[in-house]
Amino acid sequence: MSVSPFETAFLRKIEDRSVVVGVIGLGYVGLPLSLSFAEAGFQTLGFDVDRAKVDQIRDGRSYILHISEDRLKRAAAGGRFSATDDFRRAAEADALIVCVPTPLNRHREPDLSFVTGTLTSLLPHLRPGQLLSLESTTYPGTTAEEIRPPLEKRGFKIGTDFFLVYSPEREDPGNAEFETRTIPKVLGGETEACARVGLALYREVIGQMVQVGSTRAAELVKLLENIYRAVNIGLVNELKMLTDRMDLDIFEIINAAATKPFGFTPFYPGPGLGGHCIPIDPFYLTWKARAYGVHTRFIELAGEINQSMPHWVVEKLARALNDRGRPLKGSRVLILGLAYKKNVADLRESPSVEIIEILTARGAEISYSDPHVPVFPSIRRGRFDLASVTLTPETLKATHAALLLTNHAAFDYRLIADHAPLIVDTRGVFSPAPNVVRA
Repeated sequence: MSVSPFETAFLRKIEDRSVVVGVIGLGYVGLPLSLSFAEAGFQTLGFDVDRAKVDQIRDGRSYILHISEDRLKRAAAGGRFSATDDFRRAAEADALIVCVPTPLNRHREPDLSFVTGTLTSLLPHLRPGQLLSLESTTYPGTTAEEIRPPLEKRGFKIGTDFFLVYSPEREDPGNAEFETRTIPKVLGGETEACARVGLALYREVIGQMVQVGSTRAAELVKLLENIYRAVNIGLVNELKMLTDRMDLDIFEIINAAATKPFGFTPFYPGPGLGGHCIPIDPFYLTWKARAYGVHTRFIELAGEINQSMPHWVVEKLARALNDRGRPLKGSRVLILGLAYKKNVADLRESPSVEIIEILTARGAEISYSDPHVPVFPSIRRGRFDLASVTLTPETLKATHAALLLTNHAAFDYRLIADHAPLIVDTRGVFSPAPNVVRA
């Protein structure tokens, strides 16, 4: 096995804790990863184009609910973690880990502009001996086809004087059972030397590393994980519509099926898919599959079902109001939960936002309550100048319907059940009652 001097030097830096780690993108993935490296004793430099985030980190203020300010301040006080928006400082880092968004464009095709833009910003400051790891979810071939060629054009020899890997993120915001260190992490390298360097670095902060044979394989692993969830959620969302016609409770059905100790994994329906991964990632694979002449019908059908759920929920609400002698237009609807999942403040791709847009277009008067989102995000303020209302008997009685979209633990469900004249429940939280309608 041939080992280059650059690989030897990098591994030695890991051993003596002198390696400097740079993390680009300080969001739900990048910030906890940065802190994990800092807490493991590595000098860590966080990069973000959002100056507000950089300033908040410097002030010891956390903008992510499950990252405590004490944790931020400890990392900064120890001199191990700092943040910057100056990409010239990338030359200071031995390892650069890219954790930037990979959204879809208006045609629902992959938008790699954040990845390619980051690479463009980094390229003038890269030097021999560095490791570059992409963690952003993307289609198989991105690392080899979009990242490697510009590096080689700069004169780097991948696997000899520069190391390139793909290692997808596996964060689950709001899940207290898992944190960065305890979630096994997949990694594929462009060469064996690349993989050795990447594994050596990540093993310092991750309890279990899982190596696959290439960056393309690692990229597909991430898509499979999220498509698995998207397809199964699509299945139960479709069953929810069927059981509604049958006058059966889908949550009762799923919970009973989940008592089987083998061969069944419970997935639960909701008002639609949210978050940066599950609503988006399947389309990365369906887009790439077309290049191979494959039409991924199963995946696309699940996507269609999941995308239809906000409209289905609105129709259920409209029918529930109509049964009580009220039209949807002019009705006061209190939205319970803006975030895409319970106990987080993340609104990325949240079905709650789409439902509010639909309801507003149909003439409903909207208010909302979310303990984690005190004010509707500024990017939407032009359309929805809203702030979270406190749940009291008075605010609940003043509504015509309370629409539960996100089942935060902080909600007082007994208070809601006792005082809301109508509850439309998309999460299966409320027991059957005259004022409860499942959606």
